[in-house]
Amino acid sequence: MKFDDVILGRRSIRGYKPDPVPRALIEDIIALAMRAPSSMNSQPWNFYVITGEPLNRIRAGNTERMLAGIPQSREFRIGEPFAGQHRERQVQVAKQLFSAMGIARDDKDKRQDWVLRGFRQFDAPVCVIVTYDRALDGSDDTPFDCGAVTTALVNAAWSRGLGAVINSQGIMQSPVVREHAGIADDQVIMKSIALGWPDHDFPANAVVSERKSVEEATVFVGFDD
Repeated sequence: MKFDDVILGRRSIRGYKPDPVPRALIEDIIALAMRAPSSMNSQPWNFYVITGEPLNRIRAGNTERMLAGIPQSREFRIGEPFAGQHRERQVQVAKQLFSAMGIARDDKDKRQDWVLRGFRQFDAPVCVIVTYDRALDGSDDTPFDCGAVTTALVNAAWSRGLGAVINSQGIMQSPVVREHAGIADDQVIMKSIALGWPDHDFPANAVVSERKSVEEATVFVGFDD
């Protein structure tokens, strides 16, 4: 694919085929992603790529603990809930997804099932856990760098025909993730990425979220025009 086609065509995939993803292909994607920039080439990121029975155990543990009311235990710091225009954008994409999936506003069962899909990593055949070196905990640059490599990873995946969605639901119960993924103590769990072959018949996969215009997002300074 051309670069523009990847950037303009990529979207978050929340429904996957069960087909396995070859390890060599994932290695190729990660190698591409790690060309992302980082502060003074610090490269704080690491990846735990999980599939098969270990991933099934994480799915089950996440779901069981959340349904049991066990408080979430994400390791990367959590900010305040979105408000104002940021909350409006969050609500708008939720409306698009629920509309595509035929989930009515008052259908509590289907809404809960949708939430549980997130805890199950959207039933994708592969989960990539992005971690960073604990020695860098509190660094202002580290989250920026991990965001850069995560964006590069989902774009590289798309360029190879794979779909992905960046999410936090899959790491809400960090003890479960640590146990079954064997994550080292010197790593902080930051984010998860569901990865696999897109199921093009899954309605939510057709949803394309809206973007602000260049005019809304940008201030030009010192230009003649």
